[in-house]
Amino acid sequence: MKIFERGSKKLTKAWAFYDWANSVYPLVISTAVFPIYYSSITSSFANEAGDISFLGMQWNPTTLYDYTLSLSFLIVAFFSPILSGIADYMGNKLKFLKFFCLLGSLSVMCLFFFTGVETLWVALTFTILASIGFWGSLVFYNAYLPEVAFPEQQDKVSAQGFIYGYAGSVLLLVFSLVMVQKPEWFGISDPTLAPRITFLLVGIWWLGFAQITYRRLPNNVFNHQPEKDYIWKGLKELKIVFNELVHYPQLKSFLVSFFCFSVGVQTIVLMAGIFGSKELGLPTSNLILTIILVQVVAIFGAYLFSKLSEKIGNIRTLKLTLIIWGGVCFMAFSLDVNQPNVDYYFYGLGIILGFVLGATQAIGRSTYSKLLPETHDHATYFSFYDVTEKLAIVLGMFVFGFLIALTDSMQYSVLSMAVFFAFAYIVLSRIKATEFVK
Repeated sequence: MKIFERGSKKLTKAWAFYDWANSVYPLVISTAVFPIYYSSITSSFANEAGDISFLGMQWNPTTLYDYTLSLSFLIVAFFSPILSGIADYMGNKLKFLKFFCLLGSLSVMCLFFFTGVETLWVALTFTILASIGFWGSLVFYNAYLPEVAFPEQQDKVSAQGFIYGYAGSVLLLVFSLVMVQKPEWFGISDPTLAPRITFLLVGIWWLGFAQITYRRLPNNVFNHQPEKDYIWKGLKELKIVFNELVHYPQLKSFLVSFFCFSVGVQTIVLMAGIFGSKELGLPTSNLILTIILVQVVAIFGAYLFSKLSEKIGNIRTLKLTLIIWGGVCFMAFSLDVNQPNVDYYFYGLGIILGFVLGATQAIGRSTYSKLLPETHDHATYFSFYDVTEKLAIVLGMFVFGFLIALTDSMQYSVLSMAVFFAFAYIVLSRIKATEFVK
C-alpha cells in the first residue's frame, strides 16, 4: 500500500472523505427519515393511551426510543476509552475504525427488517448497534487528525471533513425524501418499503465510501510492537493518558468548555425538530425543509469560520460562535405559535443555527487536536473528547426534559441552553494563547 506523507492533499482529503461516508447516518437515520418512520409504525399498534408493549411493560414510544439512544451513548462512553487505549498501544486505529464502521453500516441496513410490532426488537437492537458503530468509529477517525495534518492545517482539514459530510448527507437525504414522498415514481406500492430502502442505502453509502478513506489512511504510524498482554497494556495506556490530562491545564480547560457548549449544541440540534413541531405547530414538510437548509448553510459556515480562525485564531472564533449560539437561544425563546409568519422566523433561526453549527464542530475538533501534547496516544486522548460530548448530550437532554416537566413549555428549556454557552465562553477565555491556538 502506498504511504502518503503527513500534510499531503491526497491524505487529508481521504481522511475528510470519511465524513462524506458517515454523515448520512446522523442526518437520515438519527434526524429525518427513521424517527418519522418509527413514529408512524409504533403509533399504528399503540393502545388508547398512546403506549406500546415491550419486554412485558408499557412504554411511551418516544421515551423508549430516547432510552435506547441513551443506552448506546453510555456504552460508547464506557468502552471507547478502554478500546482506544488498546488501539494506541497496538498501533491499529485503522482496524478499530473499520470494525465500528462495519458494525454501524450493517446495523443500519438491518433496520430494513423493522416492519411492525413483531419486529420492534429489530428497531431497538439495531438502533443501539448502529449508534455504537457511528460514535465508536468517530473516536478513531478524529484521532487521525493530528497524524494526517500539521497544526497549521488542522482548522482547514477539520472544516473540510464537515463540509464533505454536510454535502454528501444532503444529497442522499433529498433522494430519500423524494422516494418516500413519491414511491410511485420508483414503482413502489408498499408505503413502508420506501423508507426501509433508505436504510439500506445509508448503510451501503457509509460502508462503500469509507473504502476511499481506508485505502490512504496509514496504520501503526509509530511502529508499535505490542506484546501478548495487549489488553492489560492498553488499560495502562489509558491510565497514563488520564494522569497526563490532569497536568495539562489548557487541555483540561478546553474539555470543560467543550462539555458546556456541547450541552447546548447537541441538545438544540436533537430537539430543534420537536420544538418546531410541538411548540410552534409546524408541519413535517416545513421541518424537513429547515433540516436541509441547516445542512446547506453549515457548509458555508464551516468554510468561512475556518478562514476566520486563520486570521483571529481558534479561541476568538469559537467565542464568536458561542455568542451567536446564545443569541439563537434568546430568539427561539421569543417565538410563539400565534406569531404571524412564525415559520419564516423558524427558517431564519435554522439559517443562523446552520451557519454556526459547522463552525463550532469543525473549530472545536481542530482546537482540541492543536492543544494535544506531543504523544503517540491520539486515539486515547480523543476518546476523552468523545466521552465528554456523550456526557454533555445526556445532561442536556435531562435539563431540557426536566424544564419541560416543570414549566409545560419548551421555551425555558431552550433559554436554559444559553447558560451553558455563557459558561463555556467564560472558561474558554481562561485558555492562554499558544503558537497555533490564539
